[in-house]
Amino acid sequence: MEQATQQIAISDAAQAHFRKLLDTQEEGTHIRIFVVNPGTPNAECGVSYCPPNAVEESDIEMKYNTFSAFIDEVSLPFLEEAEIDYVTEELGAQLTLKAPNAKMRKVADDAPLIERVEYVIQTQINPQLANHGGRITLIEITEDGYAVLQFGGGCNGCSMVDVTLKDGVEKQLVSLFPNELKGAKDITEHQRGEHSYY
Repeated sequence: MEQATQQIAISDAAQAHFRKLLDTQEEGTHIRIFVVNPGTPNAECGVSYCPPNAVEESDIEMKYNTFSAFIDEVSLPFLEEAEIDYVTEELGAQLTLKAPNAKMRKVADDAPLIERVEYVIQTQINPQLANHGGRITLIEITEDGYAVLQFGGGCNGCSMVDVTLKDGVEKQLVSLFPNELKGAKDITEHQRGEHSYY
């Protein structure tokens, strides 16, 4: 078993919550953090108990104050920059797990532009558009520096798609890649229907 060189950020409140839960389990039980279907649009993160006999030789151990978290080697790269918190609100408390790289592995800063733009679309833009049932797909980046996009879901046929493209997506992409992208173009054949958000 390997020790992790980088930790998943688990807040003090979440660590206290885990400790309280672990106190009700068999001695030596820790937690397991994992990603089901990592690197796909259906990726889901989870946390479970990890009894001593469930630790695999290939697991990576992350040590915290009063417990350890075990991560399987397949999930590990998809949990980079993950954060776990325990948030208390008026209606109760809940554990939150944010893993921005679960659906797509983080790309290097020197990766080709198309990979870096795709990463931003999948991890930043599409989660915002998902609130309206929408999504975009990167088709290509033209030689003259335009990201060619196709809108889908609730964005297809939506009357606000031009605003979303120019004031949202394009501004965000150009601000993140100022010397590499000039803008974004929509090639969607928009068809208004019940799926359209507006």
